Amino acid sequence: MTNILIIIGLMGWVALLISIYLYVKIKKEKNESKPISTRSINDPKVVVIGGGTGQSIFLRGLKHFTHNITAVVTVADDGGGSGVLREDLGMLPPGDIRNCLLALANIEPTMSEVMKYRFTEGALKGQSFGNLFLAAMNGLYGSFETAVYKMGEVFAITGRVLPVSLEDINLVAKLKNGKMVKGESSIPDQVKSQHSPIDRIYLDPKNAKPLDEVLNSILDADIIIMGPGSLYTSIMPNLLVKGVVEAIKKSNAPKVYISNVMTQPGETDQYNVLDHINAIIKHTGKKDIIDYIIANNEMLPEEIFSPYKKDGAEQVLLDEEQRNKLDDMGIKTIEDNLVEIKNNYIRHDAKHISSIIVNLALSHNYDKSK
Repeated sequence: MTNILIIIGLMGWVALLISIYLYVKIKKEKNESKPISTRSINDPKVVVIGGGTGQSIFLRGLKHFTHNITAVVTVADDGGGSGVLREDLGMLPPGDIRNCLLALANIEPTMSEVMKYRFTEGALKGQSFGNLFLAAMNGLYGSFETAVYKMGEVFAITGRVLPVSLEDINLVAKLKNGKMVKGESSIPDQVKSQHSPIDRIYLDPKNAKPLDEVLNSILDADIIIMGPGSLYTSIMPNLLVKGVVEAIKKSNAPKVYISNVMTQPGETDQYNVLDHINAIIKHTGKKDIIDYIIANNEMLPEEIFSPYKKDGAEQVLLDEEQRNKLDDMGIKTIEDNLVEIKNNYIRHDAKHISSIIVNLALSHNYDKSK
């Protein structure tokens, strides 16, 4: 009964969604002759691989430095409103895609707030309006890939957003105790309840294929970014899609991992920077998939960090032993104060990291003809 109510609710909103679509499209067409930036058309081509909140925060900063952004986004999410739409409508989870589209959007603040709005009651309780918009576009065009493209077009996004795959992917974790856990949203809870960390992550199906545009973007990139974001549930699912790691390895662009500022309880408990890198190497089977690590070196104020610490989080920092081991692996480290604190909320300083990324891309010498 709940499923039927949700679908009926969605149908009731389609007319309004399409009205908004047409309104924004007409407004965009009226202003499309106006330049949206004074940046050079030779901006570096940046591919950002990930998902979750970390990726969208980073993209908000990056769009101020380059037009040429491709966000490659995981589609393994099965929780919250995205999970409901995935189950009821048989579509790919829209949540992370929506967040990236909004992060790169050039729309009025009011429209952005409308897209972020979550219903608080009724059959649509907990659903994001942006998710419903993407669901309506998916129904309108009969293709998730086209829906994402059209939504990006309507919102005049800087760059583009690509789901890593169009296949129905689920995440499976093998814990150190041998137990198997299926479902991205269930993994952290099971790690905590069973007091057993993640040993390895798998995709179901194992041979999920990526979009051709994903591979082409990676091969054409001036720099490839992994992170920031949840190691096992946001970054790793992209790297496990068939052909993605091979494309990264084949590319002559510098490959960069942006380390998280803090560990994620139920996922990367007690991990340092080197542990994150070793996990990526273990899952990809490639020792030279990362050229640079960008890591925070600023100690967080105790009064700000205390609530996170109570939840089990710890700061992820480099020490001399890690630096030496990473150097032996051929991985260069870039350390700086990468933290921004707003309203007692700790997050990456997206603009500062973006400036580091763009400067690194512009200073890197390589021959794409090889």
